[in-house]
Amino acid sequence: MTFPIRIGTRRSRLALTQSGMMQRAVATAMGVPESEIDAAVPLVEIVTTGDRIQDRRLLEVGGKALFTKEIEEALLDGRVDIAVHSMKDVPAEQPPGLAIAAVPEREDARDAFISERFACFADLPQGARLGTASLRRQAQALALRPDLRIEMLRGNVDTRLKRLTDGDFDAILLATAGLNRLGRAEVIRERLSPDQFLPAPGQGALALQTRAGEMGAAWVAALNHPLTALAVAAERGAMTALEGSCRSAIGAHATVDGDRLKLAAEMLSPDGTGRWRRTGEIDDIHAADAANWARALGLSVGAQIHDAAGDQQIAL
Repeated sequence: MTFPIRIGTRRSRLALTQSGMMQRAVATAMGVPESEIDAAVPLVEIVTTGDRIQDRRLLEVGGKALFTKEIEEALLDGRVDIAVHSMKDVPAEQPPGLAIAAVPEREDARDAFISERFACFADLPQGARLGTASLRRQAQALALRPDLRIEMLRGNVDTRLKRLTDGDFDAILLATAGLNRLGRAEVIRERLSPDQFLPAPGQGALALQTRAGEMGAAWVAALNHPLTALAVAAERGAMTALEGSCRSAIGAHATVDGDRLKLAAEMLSPDGTGRWRRTGEIDDIHAADAANWARALGLSVGAQIHDAAGDQQIAL
């Protein structure tokens, strides 16, 4: 791959922050001097359909692919050479001709509870207004507190925080990783336990996507974090097994403990009344084919959840 190496990114402040991190990392891996980074590894801003539609949940208008579609088209057309995505926005299957080349080290995967008045989720009063656009967060919150009023909250991080400050909600839920990367961790009142709020598959991780023929680029090995990539492979395996219904909420999170990879995954009904969780693990994560085993673990755990839910899935 020769210079310039163009990085495609969404225009939101968080996306530009994340892409800027990867721009500097790619430049460092390629030996580019600081003064030449913007010319050698330029950022190309792309507005996605998901950015333009702010008044509806994504599942109502096409799902998470709305955040990646236009950037992937730019990759396939040769207008950019790398795409930086939040991994949780990347659909389970890659478009023909594209591939995830690297998965950098993960940030905190947990959800964040943010409120002007309440110190933690458990302190919310009866009937409190909780803002989120995530079907998963909605379902998990209602599974614990069916009395809550879940209200839709779209927009960038600053917009969501302003609506909270303006009094539109008693609390909101966001990803801890995004707040950390934006330097806004001070707004977090509680980092929610995965035992109750299992994160979205890939949450806290980034995906560096390229054309399939450029998987061997010089920067790939430098930016890929093998343990994060392994965990994400397991989570996305579970997501693949469970994405039969666009009306189901899915959580999955894998962790490494010594030589073992442990995965927890779940599916919930939107109102939280149905919740199915299973766990699994594999040994020898340093084997040459560990990524395949991790994905197989996710597929297996996801299939167990699918079977446990049975006919109840029809009502999701």
